[in-house]
Amino acid sequence: MPKILIVLTAARVWSQNDGTQRPTGFWAEEFVAPHRAFRDAGVDITIATPGGKTPVPDAMSLALEANNGDAALVADVTAYLEETRDLLEHPARLEDVDPADYDAVLVPGGHGPMQDLAVNPDVARVLGAMLPDDSKVVAALCHGQSSFLSAGTPDGTWLFKGRKLTSFTDEEETVTGLALNAPWLLEKRLRAGGAEFTSGPAWGPFVVVDGNLVTGQNPASGKAVAEAVLEALAARV
Repeated sequence: MPKILIVLTAARVWSQNDGTQRPTGFWAEEFVAPHRAFRDAGVDITIATPGGKTPVPDAMSLALEANNGDAALVADVTAYLEETRDLLEHPARLEDVDPADYDAVLVPGGHGPMQDLAVNPDVARVLGAMLPDDSKVVAALCHGQSSFLSAGTPDGTWLFKGRKLTSFTDEEETVTGLALNAPWLLEKRLRAGGAEFTSGPAWGPFVVVDGNLVTGQNPASGKAVAEAVLEALAARV
């Protein structure tokens, strides 16, 4: 049975340009859709956060206006969070994770990862061990790719330089109204680091698979990312 590590942000605020602290967390659908797909596929799932702190969903991710007014979707996501409450309240400590124990790692988004995972040495350690190992799969979704910024190679270059990937785009960030007060923008950082960045239409599902690296653009890409991870794992058996 494959073992998948889901790394969630433990951040509850996102520091803004003007010095304010914007409430944040993980984006609920970006956890729910992949976790459900992995669970239904019968894989072994571990949730880990920095310090083993209980992660919280960004309140906006459960707001109707952030879900195209889809009340059924919000109700479904909310119910799944309740169903998995015990798992979320008792995550593993990221510091204690041995990447050799896992076949794949997935980092969901929300703005929280921009606060903590972008500079976290333990997510860097996990990514640094798994990405160079073609028998493993590394995946991230939306703003989860900010965790990639923390990871370097032994010679000091960025681990993801030259890799094909996507993430939440600067265009999408601008449409949300959050770009102006953001301390930095993810697409811009990934491009500056040397990633081969591509994207699809704003808000639509879009996934890039580059060898053992799977990335999704936005919340709508969650299920497709999970399916791509499962396909990649199956191909490595």
